[in-house]
Amino acid sequence: MLSHAERSALVERTDDALPLRTQADLLGLSRASLYYQPVPPSPEEVAIKHRIDTLYTAHPFYGSRKITVILNEEGVEINRKRVQRYMRDMGIAAIIPGPNLSKRAAQHRIYPYLLRNITATAPNAIWGSDITYIRLRSGWLYLVAVLDWYSRYVISWALDDTLELPFVLDAVDRALAIATPDIWNSDQGSHYTSP
Repeated sequence: MLSHAERSALVERTDDALPLRTQADLLGLSRASLYYQPVPPSPEEVAIKHRIDTLYTAHPFYGSRKITVILNEEGVEINRKRVQRYMRDMGIAAIIPGPNLSKRAAQHRIYPYLLRNITATAPNAIWGSDITYIRLRSGWLYLVAVLDWYSRYVISWALDDTLELPFVLDAVDRALAIATPDIWNSDQGSHYTSP
């Protein structure tokens, strides 16, 4: 499927055999779009956009509300929707904090850490598992390892480029196929506490 711009480029304005109306119908274009001439921005719009850009460069965390207040204080009569439109046209947006993904799920119960002063006295008494993030040039790899606390032996591990649950379960299943520990320790992250 051709884009609107590509279809508009196919129109032959000097063709007398095929009128513009027919060409527009065949290409799925409105006739009015063939005559549209974009209006250049007014000097006022250019000045306001320049001031918005200056404010944004100095304070990239300012959003449309704050910029509107500043412009109004400077004597520029402008409303927030217009500032939003100009910012959208310029491709700028306030830098805002993202969601806090470190928070636990509301229904997840926190269990007390019972292994604070306990040491493993035999193999397969205590196992621990955790996920490590490995930075690469092309992105991230995620390593989950199941470790015997007594021998420090890696019981099983898995490596994946996504942080999805199946790769964690794969490492856990392979470890449990070898033996079953008395105590399983984890950081109670979402991969270990999801139902």
